[in-house]
Amino acid sequence: MPTKKLRDLTTSNELLKKELQEARVRLRQRGHSDQHATAWVALNATPPQEEEETWFATYLDMMTLLLVLMLVMLAFAGAQTQSDQDIDPASAPATADSAEQDSAAQSFPADGLIEWGGIDLAALGDDIEIIVEDKSVHFRINSELLFPSGQADLSLEGLRVLKKLLPVFQHNDVLITVSGHTDSLPIRSHRFPSNWELSSARAGSVVRYLEANGTSSNRLRAIGHADTQPISDNATAKGRALNRRVELSISFD
Repeated sequence: MPTKKLRDLTTSNELLKKELQEARVRLRQRGHSDQHATAWVALNATPPQEEEETWFATYLDMMTLLLVLMLVMLAFAGAQTQSDQDIDPASAPATADSAEQDSAAQSFPADGLIEWGGIDLAALGDDIEIIVEDKSVHFRINSELLFPSGQADLSLEGLRVLKKLLPVFQHNDVLITVSGHTDSLPIRSHRFPSNWELSSARAGSVVRYLEANGTSSNRLRAIGHADTQPISDNATAKGRALNRRVELSISFD
């Protein structure tokens, strides 16, 4: 009996040792597992502070640039709107020059004048200004294109400009009146004692050119108006330049 109990106690002691050893092994394994888990959570759950700050700073920079870009676009849009208002003819105050330009605007009646004589009047170019009235058409040319300063002899440029009008006058039989106009500045020379002589001589030079190029003399008239019919203010250089002109007029009475 004592031997059996001793054997049983020994067996129980060995089992306890074995269980204790196994428990110690499991405890060590559990400790290692907890350390790995803690390290993994710490690595993945909380990003490095430096990376977080860098990302946030980049985001703020991008938003700031977008805001600045929007402000610049709004500023340009406002400036463009103001510019459009400044140049809008409807909102601009009326002046003598603008009223003059409106009255001298090129226009054509709808009764076939554009194709009159097979000639496209709109193709005469910018050197010849066309003024249309109810029963007449006026072709206005600046004297500086036709004549040297203070002279009445046609220049090469003047001959080129007048050549454009030859087909217009040669394909009809209406009366052509050539009117010479000057500014208000006096002229005193041996050939031209006053602006009357200068304006008349310039009108006569244009008439002689038309006659020499096939226009019947019976249809031609030359008139000198001096400075009695200004179309602009003679107090300014621009106005005087506009007043120095030759007009070729045809009527449809």
